[in-house]
Amino acid sequence: METFFSKQKTPTNPQWYSVETGIYSSKHPPRSLPSDLYLNVVSHIFSQKHNGKTSFIDSATGYSMSYSELQPLVKSIAYGLHHQFGISKGDVVLMLLPNSIYFHIIFLGVVYLGAIVTTMNPLSSASEIKKQISDCNVKLAFTLSSRVEELSALGIVSIRVPENANFDPNHVEFSCFQKLTSCNHNSLPLQIISQDDTAAILYSSGTTGASKGVVLTHKSLIAGVELFVQFEASQYGNHHEENVYLAVIPMFHIYGLTLFTLGILSLGSSIVVMNKFDHNEMVRAIDKYGVSHFPTVPPLLNALTRIGKSVYSGKLKSLKQVSCGAAPLSTKSIEDFVQTFPHVDFIQGYGMSESTAVGTRGFNTRHNKNYSSVGLLAPNMQARVVDFVTGSSSPPGIMGELWLRGPAIMKEYLNNKAATHLTIDKDGWLHTGDVVYFDHEGFLYVVDRLKDIIKYNGFQIAPADLENVLLSHPDIDDVAVIGAMDEEAGEVPMAFIVKKPKAEISQSEIIDFVSKQAATRLTIDKDGWLHTGDVVYFDHEGFLYVVDRLKDIIKYNGFQIAPADLENVLLSHPDIDDVAVIGAMDEEAGEVPMAFIVKKPKAEISQSEIIDFVSKQVAPHKKVRKVKFVNAIPKSAAGKILRRELTKYTISSRL
Repeated sequence: METFFSKQKTPTNPQWYSVETGIYSSKHPPRSLPSDLYLNVVSHIFSQKHNGKTSFIDSATGYSMSYSELQPLVKSIAYGLHHQFGISKGDVVLMLLPNSIYFHIIFLGVVYLGAIVTTMNPLSSASEIKKQISDCNVKLAFTLSSRVEELSALGIVSIRVPENANFDPNHVEFSCFQKLTSCNHNSLPLQIISQDDTAAILYSSGTTGASKGVVLTHKSLIAGVELFVQFEASQYGNHHEENVYLAVIPMFHIYGLTLFTLGILSLGSSIVVMNKFDHNEMVRAIDKYGVSHFPTVPPLLNALTRIGKSVYSGKLKSLKQVSCGAAPLSTKSIEDFVQTFPHVDFIQGYGMSESTAVGTRGFNTRHNKNYSSVGLLAPNMQARVVDFVTGSSSPPGIMGELWLRGPAIMKEYLNNKAATHLTIDKDGWLHTGDVVYFDHEGFLYVVDRLKDIIKYNGFQIAPADLENVLLSHPDIDDVAVIGAMDEEAGEVPMAFIVKKPKAEISQSEIIDFVSKQAATRLTIDKDGWLHTGDVVYFDHEGFLYVVDRLKDIIKYNGFQIAPADLENVLLSHPDIDDVAVIGAMDEEAGEVPMAFIVKKPKAEISQSEIIDFVSKQVAPHKKVRKVKFVNAIPKSAAGKILRRELTKYTISSRL
């Protein structure tokens, strides 16, 4: 039987990992990227030679758009936006739209003009729309008829876009859009656009906290086309025009945008567009249009597996490859899919909005199939795996936070220098907030999000590990695990369970099922190792240094901060007699460092002075965010700080 995990080899010093620098390099040869500074992403896409005939097909109506129509339509929209609506280089245009065969020509038309696109989920709330419009200084919007009045109330002129190709072009409702697509574009003035100019602003929560505007340049998008889509296609030969992709994942998201709105158009492949997901429509579209490639996300993949188990005979035979990204996938989901579709090549990939969807991509051969990894590092990209607490580099086989560097990395977060500096350091490394490891063959595995790791009695528990165990139970349909606050343990794993129909499993049975398979509460493992719960390091002479207790580590915006480090800084202040630092819950950052200060007699130092004192001596993410003056620090008879007794102050401060 086919194995689901690659066989591990352990080369002593792999060429793709440097022990000296801790940097992982791509095992793939580098790709040549355009050197012309004044090249926009649209011109780059249209410069790629291919023999493609049909670009987009509307799944619902069968209406198709040829590649020969594509460039004139894009230029027509650019011309109309400039001459009819006064849109110029640098102006921001909102696309509040679902998938449609018009999405790409609008996006490309705006960007070709030198203007900037910001995308949104068409189901976004009025408050979310208002915030993004204000942040980006939106000048014009493309949206559905149902959202026009809301945008008008916010002072934004909107162009109504039909949901599919089955509309009356003479109807007054879509007359404006119809005019844009039928302009005489020959007199469009030449726009001088640099690769460093902003092309798109996509919103992402980043490593944690509120949604932020990810600023992507033409250079970033070109890198996305080349290092993600073009590179992956190059591994499968040259007959890309024969491939048919199904576009169900949203084009307003970086995954769908880089694939369907940009990259695949450079290959000449056909794209069947569904504007919303429907099980029956998906099966019909795959069979009717001969879909060969289906990029998915975990819920889509699971739905496809369920459908395959029930209607597989005689259907879905055109599928050659199914890929999955955007979120971690359970082992059970992978096994179920591969067993249901043994003839289909399955791969995973990794990327972020902040990396223009570029990161890693899977690739299987006849003799080497690795379904559980998210693949090898993309060409031209570098990575580090960094220990959460010490900041040291982790070699293959050791977990840590993934850092990425390369030409696809975003420019910045819009109007947010603090968040930018926390996410991209001075050496250009993007701190992803994902807990990962590389195996000894260079394949990357995503364990969980750093901000989601549960701290239980000094242990760090990945929710995904428990979710994988729970999903193996025959009565459980879906699950999510989070850390619930607990006075004794800090946090405890809490599972949210969706039972299968007619299942009668109880809470106690679920807990018992997990306890037999997970060793999260054991202090001595099966090999006899005592897990101390202390964060330490050995120096090069063999001396041991204790940094802090693992359970006391503060999780701030994806970073992990040792309270003892801040306590040492604070105790160096001449007016501070004693101090304790703990993590105070915060909606934006997860936790923030909060200092409890005992002032020396007659000292008059203020809270703001203390915060400023620390900020001048530590990295930005380590700054103390809250200060409370107390008469004494609670301690045990042995002198240990009783941090649990201080948590009541953090709770009262939130009431």
